[in-house]
Amino acid sequence: MEGQVEEKMCGKLRATCVQFNSKLRGVFTWDLLKTLVMGQVLSLLICGTAVSCEYLAIAGVHTPMMQSFLNYTLLLLVYTTILCTHKGDRNVFQVLKTKWWKYLLMGLADVEANYTVVMAYRYTTLTSIQLLNCFVVPVLMLMSWFLLKTRYKLLHFIAVTVCLLGVAAMVGADVLSGRDQGSTSDVVLGDSLVLISAVLYAASNICQEFTVKNLSRVEFLGMMGFFGTIISGIQLAALEISAVKEIKWNFHVAMLFVAYVLCMFALYSFMPVVVKRTSATAVNLSLLTAALFSLFCGIFLFHYTFSGLYIMAFIFIMVGFVTFNAMPTYAAQPEPDTVDPSDQEAQSASDRLLPANGDGVPRNGGLMVVAAL
Repeated sequence: MEGQVEEKMCGKLRATCVQFNSKLRGVFTWDLLKTLVMGQVLSLLICGTAVSCEYLAIAGVHTPMMQSFLNYTLLLLVYTTILCTHKGDRNVFQVLKTKWWKYLLMGLADVEANYTVVMAYRYTTLTSIQLLNCFVVPVLMLMSWFLLKTRYKLLHFIAVTVCLLGVAAMVGADVLSGRDQGSTSDVVLGDSLVLISAVLYAASNICQEFTVKNLSRVEFLGMMGFFGTIISGIQLAALEISAVKEIKWNFHVAMLFVAYVLCMFALYSFMPVVVKRTSATAVNLSLLTAALFSLFCGIFLFHYTFSGLYIMAFIFIMVGFVTFNAMPTYAAQPEPDTVDPSDQEAQSASDRLLPANGDGVPRNGGLMVVAAL
């Protein structure tokens, strides 16, 4: 009898292990691994922009708007030119004729998001900026909920919390190592600028997600380059002419500008690919590691102090990112205005939530997100 009982227990244990392994294989797929790698490529590109900016600052160059202008100009030369070769409704002139004001708002949000966060460094500390920048994630989730009708499960909120705990560990390491850089001349103004930047980033990212999933990546980048060049060019002429004149040009400074612009161009070009594959929220969670990559580079290049909390922060962010992408989000099905009485009984509550092809966004509809913004 004892042998039979043990055999039954072993059989149940084996069945449980097989079931658990099957579930793990269903979660940790090659698709998830690709998403993870692509997200970290984006983080490394941001790290490249941060390192080049640090070297430019050491060289006495402080021209954030000029750097943005060069990036938007390169986007214009590449993607707007490609858009000019398209025919019919996808041609650049037809796009501008029908949607110019929507893309103008999207370009304005993107340019000003970059500018306001740079301005924040003049008034508040690095710690405040790192913490408040995380505000972009809940704002993205809120915008996705109302504008894209994306529905999240409890696991997604837990995953975001884990990622934010990783950011908290990173900020704690900065404070302990004495890397609380920045200014405290007007903390309230500086923190407000960071929050404004986070909202603008979220608006730009949510428009990007809708556009690349419903229209095209080339149209998004072409219009971003077109309007970004105009807006950043106007601000450059108004705010940074004197700073540009003071640049002491040499080969070293020129190569730093080239490195920055190429990293930004690659980031803008590749990010829509990852957003289309996942979502703007998932991409921003993966980008939380960018600051860590910059810190790791700073340890070797700028002699920053290493802390074990950085490793803990990286693990937390990675675990949160994997957890968030392990379960697909859902898109709420719009309520019909009129329902046939014969179909009412067949319609169940579960029919109101439909899988969104694994990316959490419905595939149809006009450019209502930008209009709503």
